[in-house]
Amino acid sequence: MDPSVEKILKLPTKQKILILVLVSIVEAAALVWFLYIPKYNELNGLKVEISKLENEINDKTRTANNLPKLKLEYEQLNQELLLALAELPNSKEIPSLLTSITSLGKSAGLDFLTFRPKPEVTKDFYADVPVDIVVSGSYFSVANFFAAVANLPRIVNITNVTFSDIKSVNNRMMTKVTCLATTFRFLDKKEIEDDKKTSAKK
Repeated sequence: MDPSVEKILKLPTKQKILILVLVSIVEAAALVWFLYIPKYNELNGLKVEISKLENEINDKTRTANNLPKLKLEYEQLNQELLLALAELPNSKEIPSLLTSITSLGKSAGLDFLTFRPKPEVTKDFYADVPVDIVVSGSYFSVANFFAAVANLPRIVNITNVTFSDIKSVNNRMMTKVTCLATTFRFLDKKEIEDDKKTSAKK
């Protein structure tokens, strides 16, 4: 028999119990440190992962439940975009729109003294297309012209309106009107990219 074991066996009972308790404590500590703690940490990590997955599932479930509503909103936005596109001409339509404006003025009984397109002002995805206009005619004709422009299917804003040379001719109040007519057009992709490059250089 091993001398160490024999020595232990010859010890008093109290000391044997103490040694047994110490050995048990060391074994228990080793089990806790090398087995329980790693498994406990692994379990906590799995719980966190499960919680994340549950949240992700809940988010995707909510999105799936809202899908019909989101599709409807998308379709509505698409319709609004189509309406906006219908109100804003592209570059090819600008000349015909400007021709329509002059035709409306002449139909209303106005004489065009000035019709001068100004340089376009580029914004994020569209451009302002301003035109200086000077017309002469009766107040009634001017009002009819402005009303006709407002009823165009395309957006045309009349601003900076000033009246001058007001006089009565054959019992009709005649005037000269200076104003700024501004329409808008969507920029195509190339124009947007070119504008971004120009802005970056500045």
